[in-house]
Amino acid sequence: MITPVPTSNSCAKGSGLFRTADGKNLFITFALVTSLFLMWGFCNGMIDILNKHFQDSLHINKEQSGLVQSANYLAYFLMAIPAGLIARKFGYKGGILVGLSLIAAGAFWFVHAVSLGEYGAFLLGLFVIATGMTCLETIANPYTTVLGAPEHGATRINIAQTINGGGWILGPIVGGYFVFGGDDAAKTATDVATVATNANAGLSTPYMGIGIAAAILLVIFAVSKVPDLHAVDESKKTAEQKNSQKPSGGQLAGIGFALAIICGLLYFFIARILGLIWVLLNMPPALFEPAKYFLLVAAYVAGFRLVSKNWDLFRRKHFTLGIGTQFLYVAAQTGIFSFCVNYTLENDPGVTKLQAAHWLGAIGFVLFASGRLVGSIVISQFKPHFVLATYAVINIALTAVCMGGGTLGLYAMFGTFFFMSVMFPTIFALGIRGLGDYTKLGSSLIVMSIVGGAIAAPFMGHIADTHSMRTGFVVPLVCFVFIALYGAVWQKLEAKDSEA
Repeated sequence: MITPVPTSNSCAKGSGLFRTADGKNLFITFALVTSLFLMWGFCNGMIDILNKHFQDSLHINKEQSGLVQSANYLAYFLMAIPAGLIARKFGYKGGILVGLSLIAAGAFWFVHAVSLGEYGAFLLGLFVIATGMTCLETIANPYTTVLGAPEHGATRINIAQTINGGGWILGPIVGGYFVFGGDDAAKTATDVATVATNANAGLSTPYMGIGIAAAILLVIFAVSKVPDLHAVDESKKTAEQKNSQKPSGGQLAGIGFALAIICGLLYFFIARILGLIWVLLNMPPALFEPAKYFLLVAAYVAGFRLVSKNWDLFRRKHFTLGIGTQFLYVAAQTGIFSFCVNYTLENDPGVTKLQAAHWLGAIGFVLFASGRLVGSIVISQFKPHFVLATYAVINIALTAVCMGGGTLGLYAMFGTFFFMSVMFPTIFALGIRGLGDYTKLGSSLIVMSIVGGAIAAPFMGHIADTHSMRTGFVVPLVCFVFIALYGAVWQKLEAKDSEA
């Protein structure tokens, strides 16, 4: 059983970060929770090597291989709210157990998919794993912010996200060793089915390892004491006042209009993805249009009820703007990560594709991980919203240099990795600050905004196709402008929300 240990002089620094108001030190619990960050970081890192692998092993085009990312983002979008409800119903520990169970099931299914050799089977495994990761992200991120004093919440989540960055580095390295190590065996085969089977055989080992690791962690968490701590609600309203909070007629109209824009935007980008999945699953073509519009209407109605029913949560501007800011951050991150290789090749013709891919891992992701480590120290010394705004301003300048291209632009592009590193956890911590009982629901909505990566990246790609890759960097530049503004005004917004 994991229990809080008493504080001591030997761990003074840890007790400052992980000591609750009643004097309990939750460092061991925090250390256990960070293992979850390492796991989903590794899973995400593995995804980055699958596109090219499936193109070669299954002889599919780039559009079809893009469903690897689509399965991942759709899982986050669809599972975020259920994950928040699970956390509300069964607590942090219950949500973690559900998440680990889904990851284990998806990983073991992925191993079985190797024998089937069907792309749809691989996508199903990835989707199930991603639903598990969604549960863990929805729960573990806010949980780190309550494992000690509230003012150190941003520092703790940045430390945990630093471990997550290590997983991002290990994923493509370990996965690539097994996945691409079987290429020679695949090439010596003559039968098409045998080629595909041999090429995909290397996927079994890393995903079997993920499944076993998830199962072990599942047992550890099941027998450990994971306190279901609650965040402090900084609003001065009483419980009765919060329960009576209802939007006015004008506010309801505003909610309806905003949701219409959001649903329309999601439909424009996700309908095409759903169409591809519909075909891959051999669903009746005649049912696709009715099903598509039914899901759109259902999402609109569900969203309207969710906002109006929890109006006290959505009226808090530091939270609602936090959702939008996280959406834009993930859009910027995904765009830069996805087109890093393209930008490198465009601005340094002497670099090969393999070298560009190695630079992504050895330079980009190492800078990203080290940035989180350094950022954790910086945020422990300065106010998180100030650090966020400063880092965003630096990235505005760097992406502007990227648009100029050349060697200097290449250096600037890799520089953005370092300064992006602290943005996700910091925005997360600032967004859910002071939500109290709404923390779990608020966390799920911020995790849901990860869908920004699936929506904004095509804009960047379209600009790159019609102009150049360096011109496409205007998309993350605009995103960083909004992130800087959020960091600059956060303190005033949060202060007003606390007084209301």
